Amino acid sequence: MIRILVAEHLPLVRRGLVASLNAEKGLMVVADVASGEYILPAALELDPDAAVIDVDLPDVDGFTAAARLHEKAPRCRVLLLSSQPNPGQVRRAFAAHALGFLSIDVAPEHLTDGIRRVAAGRKAVDSDLAIAALTSPDNPLTPRELDVLRIAAQGAASKEIAAKLYLSVGTVRNHLSRIICKTGARNRLDAARIAAEAGWL
Repeated sequence: MIRILVAEHLPLVRRGLVASLNAEKGLMVVADVASGEYILPAALELDPDAAVIDVDLPDVDGFTAAARLHEKAPRCRVLLLSSQPNPGQVRRAFAAHALGFLSIDVAPEHLTDGIRRVAAGRKAVDSDLAIAALTSPDNPLTPRELDVLRIAAQGAASKEIAAKLYLSVGTVRNHLSRIICKTGARNRLDAARIAAEAGWL
């Protein structure tokens, strides 16, 4: 019996996942949580074989949760689900030591097959996404440029970014110019979109 932890913030989706997985022979959901902050405590208490985690959880996102499980509860293998999968998310998923990454729209039989693969220590990822992730460009941005872009992506003005990062406004503007140039973007918001889709943010 594969014992599963489900983490999904939307109640209807979570209940649907739990019902679907419990209906499968050899699978049993032992915990379901609505927030990323509850994943590790539940895993430490219940010792599941696999965790099915939405990447867009509140408080603690799925990538962070996967990394924490790898560090603190490594026996629990992780399969991440995304409503808008892209190559960058695949790279982030595997950087966080998840073994699986699938679209939340995947057919039920593909999800259960993915869980069985992950629980057995094998990878489970859509082949097209995997190929796209392998061929996507490496991150050209420096850590400081990423700091600037993360705050800019929230709609912050240069002055606000400067205050948060203890930089001058001129330095922030220079960083933003380099970011836009390196990403080939039209503006800072387009740069944030490009970086997020590539998995750099």
